[in-house]
Amino acid sequence: MADYRDVNRANWDERVPAHLASPEYSVSQFYADPGFLSGVVRFDTALLGSVAGLRGVHLQCHIGTDTVSLARLGASMTGLDFSGPAIAAARELAAGTGADASFVQSDVYDVVEALGAVHGDVLGAGGFDFVYTGIGALGWLPDVRRWARVVAGLLRPGGRLFIREGHPMLWTLADPGDDGLLVVRYPYFEQAEPQVWDEGGTYVTTDAVFEHNVTHEWNHGLGEIVTALLDAGLTVTGLAEHDSVPWNALPGVMTESDGEWRLTDNPARLPCSYTLQAVRRPLGRLGSR
Repeated sequence: MADYRDVNRANWDERVPAHLASPEYSVSQFYADPGFLSGVVRFDTALLGSVAGLRGVHLQCHIGTDTVSLARLGASMTGLDFSGPAIAAARELAAGTGADASFVQSDVYDVVEALGAVHGDVLGAGGFDFVYTGIGALGWLPDVRRWARVVAGLLRPGGRLFIREGHPMLWTLADPGDDGLLVVRYPYFEQAEPQVWDEGGTYVTTDAVFEHNVTHEWNHGLGEIVTALLDAGLTVTGLAEHDSVPWNALPGVMTESDGEWRLTDNPARLPCSYTLQAVRRPLGRLGSR
């Protein structure tokens, strides 16, 4: 089997131009309005609180719209992504808008070493006030425990993780049929082998036709994620579940309102996303929960 990173990178690389041109990413509005924020970050602000004056790192930043949005809230940001074209687009956006954001190309699991090589130890290991991960990121990673150790390695003691992600229950559901029923079909818990998909298109509005349509993805149960963070030396300080996601995750049974999609019929049935926050414990307490 081909390396999952090569397969997924080809998929993401090819979709960068379509995402840059899409109304969903609103790239032109970042240039037109110095106060404009991405819809994802606007949703997050209520729980995120102030990041002014903080050094933040955004894992799996894609084309940088969320990273630039965090910089506009006053943070000094570093974004990382494994896609070269995405990083190039993010750098262009930051330069064109004057955002305090730099970008490094790296696989998630190599981030601590990559930042150390670029910035030295100050911003390599344990140099950040917060780690931010936006929605739709963890599913591309095969090992959530390894991810949690990366997060811990980036944060200073007392530094904070903030992640909003698609709920693992959402990822178990098959696309609704004509009857609109929600059917649990895919694994809830992390599996050694990926779910392999071969699907054209992308999650934004576009007429583009793509050649690289295979992806390798994994689900991670909420308990697995929390336990991984605890074992990596973080204390969970908040966990909120939401009935919405910022894209039409279940076509035909969801309705959009204010940039978020919810089940049309009784949205309280399904947690569609969650926000998790955790703080790195002092170095002498990494073995305790």
